[in-house]
Amino acid sequence: MEDKTLTCKECGAEFIFTVRDQEFYNQNNFSEPLRCKPCRDARKQNRNANRDRFDFNRNN
Repeated sequence: MEDKTLTCKECGAEFIFTVRDQEFYNQNNFSEPLRCKPCRDARKQNRNANRDRFDFNRNN
């Protein structure tokens, strides 16, 4: 197995999908990442912010 160069579907940047990451994804039955790490982090942060806003509104 070798490192793979993937293209982020969000920003179009190329990123390296390392052998170590590939092994982790395979062991956990995950598909290859579609987004680079910065875009994944931004989506997660945005998703968490929206969830926090929902929980706040729900508790009032």
